[in-house]
Amino acid sequence: MLELADCIRDIEDPANLAFAAAEILGRRLGVSRAGFGIVDPLRETITIERDWNAPGVQTLAGVLHFRDYGSYIEDLKRGDLVAFADARTDARTAEGAMGLERISARAVLNLPVAEQAGFMALLFLNHAEARAWTDDDVALAQDVADRVQVAVQRRRAESDLRQLAASLEQQVEERTAAHAVTEEQLRQSQKMEAVGQLTGGLAHDFNNLLTGIIGAHDLIKRRLAQNRADEIGRYVDIATASATRAAALTHRLLAFSRRQTLDPKPTDVDRLVSDMVDMIRRTVGPSINIDVINGPDLWLALVDPPQLENALLNLCINARDAMPDGGRLTIEADNCWIDSRNAIARDFEAGAYLKLSVSDTGTGMPPDVMARAFDPFFTTKPLGQGTGLGLSMIYGFAKQSGGQVRIHSQAGQGTTVALYLPRHDGGSADRRTPIEDTAAMPRAEQGETVLVVDDEPAVRMLVGDVLSDLGYTALEADDGKSGLKILQSRARIDLLVTDVGLPGGMNGRQVADAARVLRPGLKVLFITGYAENAVVGNGHLDPGMAVLTKPFAMDDLAAKIRTLIEE
Repeated sequence: MLELADCIRDIEDPANLAFAAAEILGRRLGVSRAGFGIVDPLRETITIERDWNAPGVQTLAGVLHFRDYGSYIEDLKRGDLVAFADARTDARTAEGAMGLERISARAVLNLPVAEQAGFMALLFLNHAEARAWTDDDVALAQDVADRVQVAVQRRRAESDLRQLAASLEQQVEERTAAHAVTEEQLRQSQKMEAVGQLTGGLAHDFNNLLTGIIGAHDLIKRRLAQNRADEIGRYVDIATASATRAAALTHRLLAFSRRQTLDPKPTDVDRLVSDMVDMIRRTVGPSINIDVINGPDLWLALVDPPQLENALLNLCINARDAMPDGGRLTIEADNCWIDSRNAIARDFEAGAYLKLSVSDTGTGMPPDVMARAFDPFFTTKPLGQGTGLGLSMIYGFAKQSGGQVRIHSQAGQGTTVALYLPRHDGGSADRRTPIEDTAAMPRAEQGETVLVVDDEPAVRMLVGDVLSDLGYTALEADDGKSGLKILQSRARIDLLVTDVGLPGGMNGRQVADAARVLRPGLKVLFITGYAENAVVGNGHLDPGMAVLTKPFAMDDLAAKIRTLIEE
């Protein structure tokens, strides 16, 4: 039967499939009712979800008790086919014939089909009038019952598979989520371990430095009370040296975390290296030979020159320490292009770089040491001889500059550390000039005034004193709103010196922008002690603006102020 084949192929739901098959069979044989039900042999009932009925015939959907209609349930229990042409004359149904006639089932054909868990599927055909069931009728009904049963079992199996797949998918999702939680817990644990290592190293180094500063100032007080002023200079030097080392440590830490304030400029690395060679030679000592190799037509690099000098000097000092018996140190600069394929493989941004390498012929690093070389406070040097922040600072500086750093090393055969710095395509190279001594610098002209905005009283006092020494009039404000009130007045102001991080809802950049609305072209010097690089413009400041990183020497501050005002 093509119609039945189409039905079996197209209908997915088992209940709908059984109903459609029953309808096809009922119409084909011209009976009053056709359907499928589930027989419970123990309770002697049949449950019918849905049946097909000829016009005017009522449905039997629900639960029926076989004993209400005769004794033929005994045949069904044995798995036998039940067929009777007339309920009135069949011995099994004669007593219940009236009940069968009331439900339009005077003639009945029941075909049991195997079912699971002790239940039985039953194809039933009912006719309201007496009817003899031919062999062809029985064969057709048996064929439909068998084919429907196979299709239903397949549908159920497919449904079970889908449910199993969904269950497995859910289990996978749950396990993946649990794995993600475990990974996050592990990352948090590793993060806390790193924080513990970081804070432990910081506490050790800073406590040593603070001991020098506090102890020196304590002795200065004592010597002043004892009228022994001749010894004060020694303690002042100790305190200054300790404070300078603390500032350097903070800068290294910020560089490692990529939070230092950089001032990138187009930089001629060839010239920068040449200017540093003499200092590097004095630093590494006579037992180490230095070679400088520069490729042809070197590009300019977009980088903060003082930070690059600091990084290069650190690399040279590391190389010196790796060659205690002397050796060869090579500084090499060359142009480098990283294509897309190599960029992905090496964790780079594709593009043009200026490559600056420092190589030594020293002790080298085994793989386990090289893997941790950039970790903060990791050092192979004896206690007290290294902070473990040198390479991590260089790594942070390179990444924050938009570049990368790579180490190639082999135990006993030396090490090469390569800095990849982003190429600058236009503009001229930075030409840095030495800072003049404050005493020799030009003093303020008559009436020149500087507004200092900083929430730290000590900083305002020190900056104000430097300004007074140079002949400037100093105005002070402790937050942005107070500074704006002064800017809105008629007071003369030639330069605004403002901290970037200010309380009260206005940062230093906002103060500067508002100041330039009130006083177009006003010179601005930002002073910052943290990673407010984005706030001050990421090195792309407007003309007449500059940035100075805390802590700074007063001489550096004086030079910056004078340079800005004279521009």
